[in-house]
Amino acid sequence: MPQTTRKKSPKGTVSIEEYQGRLRLRWRYLGKRYALSIGLPDSKVNRQVAQQKATIIELDIASGNFDLTLKKYKPHTQNSEGLSVVGLFELFMKYKAKRLLPRSLDKYDATLKYLERYFENRVAAAIDEKAAEQFMEWLTKQKLSPMVCRERLTLIRAAWDWGIADDHLEAGQSNPWVDMILRVRVEPKQMPKPFTREEMTAIVEGFKKSRYYSYYTDYVEFLFGTGCRTAEAIGLRWKHLTDDCSSIWIGESLTRGVRKATKTNRARTISLSDKLQKMLLRRRPEKPEPDGLVFRSAKGGAIDDHNFRNRAWTSVLEESRVDYRKPYNTRHTFISHALNMGMNPVEVAQLTGHDVQTLYENYAGSVNSRPRLPEF
Repeated sequence: MPQTTRKKSPKGTVSIEEYQGRLRLRWRYLGKRYALSIGLPDSKVNRQVAQQKATIIELDIASGNFDLTLKKYKPHTQNSEGLSVVGLFELFMKYKAKRLLPRSLDKYDATLKYLERYFENRVAAAIDEKAAEQFMEWLTKQKLSPMVCRERLTLIRAAWDWGIADDHLEAGQSNPWVDMILRVRVEPKQMPKPFTREEMTAIVEGFKKSRYYSYYTDYVEFLFGTGCRTAEAIGLRWKHLTDDCSSIWIGESLTRGVRKATKTNRARTISLSDKLQKMLLRRRPEKPEPDGLVFRSAKGGAIDDHNFRNRAWTSVLEESRVDYRKPYNTRHTFISHALNMGMNPVEVAQLTGHDVQTLYENYAGSVNSRPRLPEF
């Protein structure tokens, strides 16, 4: 594909460039910068279409007939004046569906239902801050938690941002949903308590002795020993380990049959402890299939996190007399203990695939260097 043009165009000239996979036009008029998406992917034919549009704009500028609203130049297929709130959000969902797992779209579907109930056929371009505020107040009365309300409003704000950027709404139109999110007060939520060393030992021993779930023992030890996300452990393949099992590469996750990149879309390599290395060497077949899963279910397939949590995990914790916390709490436990031992937070973030700033925000209370209150 042709590269994006970076050179400054002569006065009155419209340049063509590729932006986020689509062609757009850029130019200056009376000291102001303009950009207009053509809505077409970058190709030789589509560049000819873009050039025709650019020529029209250049002629209008030269003749003094330039349309400051840009309505004359926008693709005829995009009618922002008649696009409804529901229609805009449906287009946004279609765009997001290409990038998200099917179950991740559930919250989009739920948001759409509220928009349908409240706005019906109202036009998106007519929604101002007052209308957005009225919807927010109505939404808070729908027996939703403040956290869920904020999540719904965040999706709507994102839909408007996308609609403006993709020319489904008027260029330069302000987003009426920006301040709505801040108006929903969400009470701070206390993080679950990490498992103590005694509880970790009890859980691992509980799996070892379990009549039905002992085959999960190594998987549980791995979660406690690495702090990785459950989907990362489930998706681990033998090709991700060195031959001596001394280190592993984590760059994928597997959730209920869907394999994708890690949550942060970043890979990392971890040097394992001697204990974990010995455990993995013991599990490793003599000639492992490179794409074979390291941890499997009783039937030999991928571990179903939902089934594991509701059956094996719940049962073993109950028998071990350990207060219930989700399996994901093994990650929280690893991070908390590592920080309390004085480990560098940056190193902990590298091991667990956390963003450093997020780790500081969520685990500030576990850092040994935290300030103490003075005694008077």
